[in-house]
Amino acid sequence: QLQPVESGGGLVQSGGSLRLSCAASGSIFRFNTIGWYRQAPGKQRELVARITYGGGTHYADSVKGRFTISTDNAKNTVYLQMNSLNPEDTAVYYCNAPVLSGADDSWGQGTQVIVSS
Repeated sequence: QLQPVESGGGLVQSGGSLRLSCAASGSIFRFNTIGWYRQAPGKQRELVARITYGGGTHYADSVKGRFTISTDNAKNTVYLQMNSLNPEDTAVYYCNAPVLSGADDSWGQGTQVIVSS
C-alpha cells in the first residue's frame, strides 16, 4: 500500500494557483504509475493526471495545460501544480496508484481545494 498523505489544498480565487503534495510510505513507483484524482460533490472520482516511473505523463482534457504532475523520488513525494484554477476544479484531491485504486482502503484522506469565482 502507498498509505498516501495529501496536503496543500485550500481556498483560492479563480485564476489562482495551488501546489498539492502527496507523501507516500515507501517508493512511489513500486507500482510503476502514480496519479492524482479528484472527486467533486455529487460526482465520481476521476483521474486528472498520472506519471510513470519513466517520466511519462498524461492529463485529463479538463486540466491539460494548467496542471503539472511531478515527483521527488528521494522524498517519496508526488506533486500537482495547479494553475489558472476555476470553480470547476473545486474537489477533494487524492493521490494513488491506478493499480490500487479499486481497493477502498488504499485511499488517503485527500486534500480539499475550493476555487471561488
